[in-house]
Amino acid sequence: MKVTGFTIIRNAIKYDYPVVEAITSILPLCDEFVVAVGNSEDDTLNLIRNINSPKIRIIETVWNDSLREGGRVLADETNKAYDAISADTDWCFYIQSDEVIHEKYHGAIRSAMQKYKDDPQVEGLLFNYVHFYGSYSYVGNSRRWYRREIRIVRKNNSIRSYKDAQGFRKTDNSKLHVKAIDAAVFHYGWVKPPKAQQAKQENFHKMWHDDEWMKKNVAVAEEFDYSNIDSLEAFKDTHPAVMQARVDRMNWQFSFDKSQIRLSAKDKLLLFIEKQTGWKVGEYRNYILLK
Repeated sequence: MKVTGFTIIRNAIKYDYPVVEAITSILPLCDEFVVAVGNSEDDTLNLIRNINSPKIRIIETVWNDSLREGGRVLADETNKAYDAISADTDWCFYIQSDEVIHEKYHGAIRSAMQKYKDDPQVEGLLFNYVHFYGSYSYVGNSRRWYRREIRIVRKNNSIRSYKDAQGFRKTDNSKLHVKAIDAAVFHYGWVKPPKAQQAKQENFHKMWHDDEWMKKNVAVAEEFDYSNIDSLEAFKDTHPAVMQARVDRMNWQFSFDKSQIRLSAKDKLLLFIEKQTGWKVGEYRNYILLK
């Protein structure tokens, strides 16, 4: 079984992306790893080179910054990385630059890839998500966060990154048939120093919207205001080993208590149903889940 990891990155240092941690968190599961490094304003290219693994193959790309509708540039770049994967690969393991896999899931992931390797019905593997917010001590628990997404797909020319690269579909726009596995992605995109988070937000929205929308909807500020959140809960597990150094050097303050929860009566009811039954009413599913 051959497994190839792949990701995209640009301006990792400028916007404080934990891309090195993302890559190294799944490197033990991969035979090779393709990193599409976009034209950056910082030393991102050397940052990736300094991982210094023989498994890593870097392709240098130029982002089409005119693709400002729906984050299409992210899918465009993801497809460049995917297309560079060797044809003899069985599974392609996608990781975004702010996502990290805990080492405790490695066994389950490897077993699932082996189990479904020769089952053509299974086109991808579906992961659970843990979304951190504000600090490494809190996770999102409201309906605004997506619960699952595809992160492992087959090497198949008909599979493409979808919309803003959150998931995958086929070239005919049909959804992939996937199996859910007992593993989670730890998403750290909402945990950065407030200044870095503000800079990232101002840059990130440019991939979705034109300048006029930006002027009306994105506040210009020195630091990001983390207080504008509806509901969080304390994180009581451990972080991936590769993230521990980042956790230890966190240098800003953030806290949240139950008195700050801002949920409507409707949202409270829907969350209650979800916790009791596992059914998320109205959930967007960009996949077909196989039993």
